[in-house]
Amino acid sequence: MIPAPRKTTRSRTASGSFWRKVLPYLLAVGSLLAIWQITALFLPSFLLPDVPDVFVRLFDSIQDPEFMGHIGDSLFRLLWGYPLACLFGALLGLIGGVSRGFAVYLRSLISILQAIPPITWVPFFVILLGFGSKTIITVIIIASFFPMALSVLNATEGVNRTHLELARVMGASRGQLLSKVFAPESLPAFVTGAQVAFGNAWRSLIAAEMVGGAMAGLGFYSKWRGEVADMEGVLMSIIIIGSIAAVLDLVLLEGLKKRLLRYRYVKPGGED
Repeated sequence: MIPAPRKTTRSRTASGSFWRKVLPYLLAVGSLLAIWQITALFLPSFLLPDVPDVFVRLFDSIQDPEFMGHIGDSLFRLLWGYPLACLFGALLGLIGGVSRGFAVYLRSLISILQAIPPITWVPFFVILLGFGSKTIITVIIIASFFPMALSVLNATEGVNRTHLELARVMGASRGQLLSKVFAPESLPAFVTGAQVAFGNAWRSLIAAEMVGGAMAGLGFYSKWRGEVADMEGVLMSIIIIGSIAAVLDLVLLEGLKKRLLRYRYVKPGGED
């Protein structure tokens, strides 16, 4: 009879935690839609369509294989470029932890290259790799690499020196220092870097598709609709772009964060 109340309490706690996170986003979305609809009352429909009209267009487009193909192309590029950037960034950041000389070199490289907007690389890689996914994936990698590498590199500088010296006294090699000391202690920074890198990756993906890096994708679709003055199509693509980013960030990345850093979310008494 004792476990039942605890289960109920845990369920209520989880439900309360869910609404505390979701409610602010619902309020934000609701306020934006309200501002949009009020503004639309004072403008011609071809300049700013009503909210219901755009959502009707959105539901119709979701059933259109061609439009879903644009979404699929964008997600395909993201799912190639973003993980590769996180992998390379984290690996080089960790290597900087065990090699001071490499850390100085990597930090200098980042300070030089991250000042260049990723979108400016599109013409260079279009000439080098041609139009299409190769160019856009490369731009995504460049955009995502720097925040991940810098986040992990900074974390390696804060590694507990007692743990580090103890591992060295016990004869740990550089590889063991990397996997047994630097990697575990840099995990929170990896998660933070991954979230920042995702924002860079998604924005760069859409921008690269818009400026001519490809003939398909959400960015291309938005630009194409704008060129033919289809305001419903433009607003619909903006909604889709924002919604996909929010879902991936709030559901996928937050879920991964809680799994990797579960110990930070466990309350005394074993309640999550």
